[in-house]
Amino acid sequence: MTKETVFEGLKEILANVKPKLDQTNISYDSELLGDLGIDSLSMLLLSLAAENKFNMRFAADAKLETVGDVCDYIVRATSQE
Repeated sequence: MTKETVFEGLKEILANVKPKLDQTNISYDSELLGDLGIDSLSMLLLSLAAENKFNMRFAADAKLETVGDVCDYIVRATSQE
């Protein structure tokens, strides 16, 4: 799975989790908390949706601050299957 494929999938998930979020401003460098306004509930929903979509699991101690961090984590997790 490529990083671009994961990125597009995450944008779809974000559109469902945060419908009012302007999708055109999302980049790999977008900070989940600061730029996208992802709070703890949104993070939980995002995590669950990503785990289902990409058939993987996030570690409880994963340090994910940007969209790029999430993409890289998912690519690594799905390539280890």
